Amino acid sequence: MNVTETPLIVPTAPDDNVTDLLEERVAATPDRVLFATPDGDGWRDVTAVEFRARVVEVAKGLVAAGVQPGDRIAFVCKTSFEWTLIDFALHYAGAVMVPVYETSSALQLHWVLEDSRVRGVITESGDHAARLDEIRDEVEGLEFAWRLDRGALAEFVAGGAEVPDAEIERRRSIAVATDVATLIYTSGSTGRPKGVVLTHANFVDLSRNSAAALGSVVNEPGASTLLFVTLAHVYARFISVLAVHAGVRVGHQPDTTKLLPSLGSFSPTFLLAVPRVFEKVYNSAEQKAEAGGKGRIFRAAAGTAVKHSEHVMAGSRVPLLLSLKFKLFDRLVFSTLRTAMGGRVKYAVSGSAPLSHYLGHFYQSLGIKVLEGYGLTETTAPVSVNLPDKFKIGTVGPALPGQSLRIAEDGEVEVKGTAVFKEYWQNPSETAAVFTEDGYFRTGDLGALDDDGYLTITGRKKEIIVTAGGKNVAPAGLEDPIRAFPLIGQIVVVGDQKPFIAALITLDTEMLPTWLKNQGHDEHMTLEEAAAHPAVIAEVQRAVDHGNAHVSRAESIRKWVILPTEFTEASGHLTPKMSIKRDNILRDYAGEIAKIYGDNPQTETVTTAR
Repeated sequence: MNVTETPLIVPTAPDDNVTDLLEERVAATPDRVLFATPDGDGWRDVTAVEFRARVVEVAKGLVAAGVQPGDRIAFVCKTSFEWTLIDFALHYAGAVMVPVYETSSALQLHWVLEDSRVRGVITESGDHAARLDEIRDEVEGLEFAWRLDRGALAEFVAGGAEVPDAEIERRRSIAVATDVATLIYTSGSTGRPKGVVLTHANFVDLSRNSAAALGSVVNEPGASTLLFVTLAHVYARFISVLAVHAGVRVGHQPDTTKLLPSLGSFSPTFLLAVPRVFEKVYNSAEQKAEAGGKGRIFRAAAGTAVKHSEHVMAGSRVPLLLSLKFKLFDRLVFSTLRTAMGGRVKYAVSGSAPLSHYLGHFYQSLGIKVLEGYGLTETTAPVSVNLPDKFKIGTVGPALPGQSLRIAEDGEVEVKGTAVFKEYWQNPSETAAVFTEDGYFRTGDLGALDDDGYLTITGRKKEIIVTAGGKNVAPAGLEDPIRAFPLIGQIVVVGDQKPFIAALITLDTEMLPTWLKNQGHDEHMTLEEAAAHPAVIAEVQRAVDHGNAHVSRAESIRKWVILPTEFTEASGHLTPKMSIKRDNILRDYAGEIAKIYGDNPQTETVTTAR
């Protein structure tokens, strides 16, 4: 199959905008809890009608401050209740939000503000404000700057007291489906960030149809989620809008070091995360078991869980002995993990990279369906996702209602439908370059559709490595299974126009001390010491061997090197969603790559693993 299309469940509405989703929710269930904010060790609920009242108060303040319909207002803030409050308030004031990652440097901030031509900026903290101060005088047309940490919300409420309700109703009703809802800048993993213009229709139609398709995930009584993925990214932003439409109770925890306690007190029914989170939950549980002398038991339990899930998913009879072992481990091991995640999680929506089959089956046996999905900023997040009743581990699911997927002759995934963006901001040449003559968006990703219309992503088109021998290698096929190992922080496969495939590897600094201690080594050794330690080298080789088992010999990693450093967003090597910036890494570590291949790489005989 090379094309698949899922028809709309909910028809498009040309006159509706994002504010209509909140208006409809308040009209239908005014007392339903939409949000919960931290309150000591617990949470304070905010109903739909209370949330709308606060949105209108802030919108009135924005109006009183001089914000006009169509104005672009930048927002720099970590994931929080205030983020979505400001988002909806800007919609109600008729303005357009330009979200900025809270980790952005002053230079990155400058580019977004200058390119989008904002009139105002709202920052959360003194740190964010300091970055703004560095470049503020260089941004033409910037008139307003507000700080949440200096009482901006209270100022808005006080300043807008005299603005009539009728003015907010007028402003919130101005935008129609085809108008700009937001301007989101790409992460810049392959160059300067581009402004992606998303319309109200993108959010409204996708929210209504996704809610209809996802069924029990968002529509069951008491559905709730705890957001910890940054809301500046379209992935969490879309879920926050979807949650308002569907009436899902949402909490926020931007500090991942506090995630487990927050999960315990909030008890969500579904989670939104990237595969790295699921890998770390598993790895942490394994290392904790190892520290308690129960590592072998944990691994036996995990293996049993995976085999049990494989039988269930295949529709085959589970052997009696396997069934008995699974029930035992479910009581002794899996119940503890479920409790750690809040005790009520039934689903997890995963995106941005593939989750290993092993972990997909592992979580399935825990009673948590990891619904992998696929999308980009240019598609308002998801265009395909596994559904509770239409689910295949290892795929990113069927097309969502209103979306059409097809595979081009060169394997590129192309998308058409209600989720696809309008254009790149003030960049007609780039816009034209990514659309086919018949209106499909060229995603830049490689994939395949099976006979049932399920999509599998196999790599990025621009990242394909062509070895000196002419072998095409997709890095993701090697990197993803290797990155799942506890010690691995990041891995970057190299080898373009070289005689063999090699890799740059960093260690996971969070996991390293625990792993060293569990292995009887000094947990305080430096990264440089760890990178040269025989036990660490052996464990990394085990991870590489695991990755190599997924590919042919011509595609396998023959040499690798551990870098005594970390790839971070601050160093310019990771995007805000923790994806690697491959071009930057290849440039900055060109010397290390050259050493791997030696003085005459075209003729070198490969005999070592490192």
